[in-house]
This record gives sequence, structure tokens and C-alpha cells, in this order.
Amino acid sequence: MNHYLALDAFMTHLKTEQGASLHTIEAYNRDILHYLLFLEESQSSLESVATEAYLGRLRTDGKSTRSVARAVSALRSFYRFLLVDRRIATNPFLEIETPRFKSPIPRVLSAEEMVKLMKLPADQKKAVRDATILELFYATGLRVSELVSLKKSDVNLDAGFVVASGKRSKERIVPIGSYAREMIKLYLKEMKSPGLFLFPGRFGKPITRQAVWKLIRKYGLLLQQGPLYPHMLRHTFATHLLEGGADLRSVQLLLGHEDISTTQIYTHVDRKRLKELHKKYHPRG
Repeated sequence: MNHYLALDAFMTHLKTEQGASLHTIEAYNRDILHYLLFLEESQSSLESVATEAYLGRLRTDGKSTRSVARAVSALRSFYRFLLVDRRIATNPFLEIETPRFKSPIPRVLSAEEMVKLMKLPADQKKAVRDATILELFYATGLRVSELVSLKKSDVNLDAGFVVASGKRSKERIVPIGSYAREMIKLYLKEMKSPGLFLFPGRFGKPITRQAVWKLIRKYGLLLQQGPLYPHMLRHTFATHLLEGGADLRSVQLLLGHEDISTTQIYTHVDRKRLKELHKKYHPRG
């Protein structure tokens, strides 16, 4: 069996049948390709590979526990596909346990830092567009992939919500507050592009994720609060909601998490912030 043809078939399966995101497909392709090269070097087959030897190679290469866990997950899915497709008879990764790692507590901005951040675009080129992007991130907690793919028709200013297309193309409605609504109104008034997308790039396509990353990084440097990236604004959105009294289930729905355990990391952030506030302000802290 040609291993690389099997990989191509699996990538097609992920895209057409599983509806996986481009990011997931690229990550799985990278991990599995690395594995297939190991098979060639060690002259092993898909079914006779020494799995512990491969995991040892990953660790020798300096891969983090998170990276090893992701690779194991990718290979499990790959082998599951090969079994169902009757390309192999056994799955050597079936008994391999996923390495455990502690999820890092995400860094978030304070409410005061967010106010400062929102004021930064005022003197910049494309100030209204940049301010709208920052406001929308903080107002909705959208992933960067969801924000760049927003169409003008996805925004309902009268009802006060946006329709986000999340992972596996699942749509969800996310409310927006008065600040975001007014910012979007101003932006649309000044916007000269007749295209479909709320934040257009070149040739009628949406703005790229890389462009948004650079934009956020630029304002992070101006804010002088260390590295800033889109997902940190998503973390900040979730954390501030919980601090304001929102329940975990509601935050899960707003973020588009399939599993509430993914959302529970924000309760740790909230707890950490409470401890800091207690230590700072309590007379016996």
C-alpha cells in the first residue's frame, strides 16, 4: 500500500466527510507526514511499527507534551480511517495512551487595559476598521477564522447579533452590545468596498488571518503589555463574562465550544484573578 496515497485519502475524508477546519487538516497532515517519514527511515510498515520508538523520537526531537499528544490523536484518527477503509487489519496506536499535560492558564487583559486598547487605533491608518475589529473581538469572543469570514449579511445591527460560522461549519448566533453596534455602523458608513465580506482583503476575498494577527500584534506593542494575539481577546471576553456573573454554560455557547470541559479553563483564570484581588486589597491578604 502506498502510504502517501492513504494520507491523501484521509485528508479528503477529513475535509469532505468530517468537515474539519483548514487548520486541523494542515496540523494532521504535518503530524502524519512526519510519521510516514519515520516509517521509511526505520523500514517499518503501518502495522508493524514500534509505536514507543516513534514516541521516543518525538521526545528526542524536543517535541512538547502537547505536541506529542496532538500527534497521537492525529495518528489514532488516521488508523481508524484506514481500518474502516479496510486498508489495514490492526491499529498499533489503539493501546497508546495520550500523554497528559496541564493546560496553560491563558493570559487576559484587564478591563482597564481593554479600554486603553480600544483607544489606540485613533491615530492609525485605517483607524475605524482596526477599532471595529478590536471591538468585535472583545464583544463576541470570535475565533480569528470566524471573524475574517464574516459577511456583511452575517451582521444584524437592528437585532444586535452576528452569525458566526465555527468549527465543522456550525453556525451560532452571538449577541453584540451597543459599543460594537455603533462601531460597526460607523465602519460600514465609511467603508467603500461593495464586496460580500465585512472585512475585505484583496481581489474580493476576506482579510487574511495573518493580516489580523499582525494588526493585533501592532496594538499589543503600542499597549506595552507584552505579546497580544487574537485568541487572547477571546480569553479576555470569556473571563470578563464569568467575572461579571455569567454562567459557564452560557459562555460555552457564546464561544462555540462543543465540550464544556474546554470552557472550564476560564474558571481557573477567574479564580486566579480573585486570588490576586484578595491578596492586593484584603487587609490580611
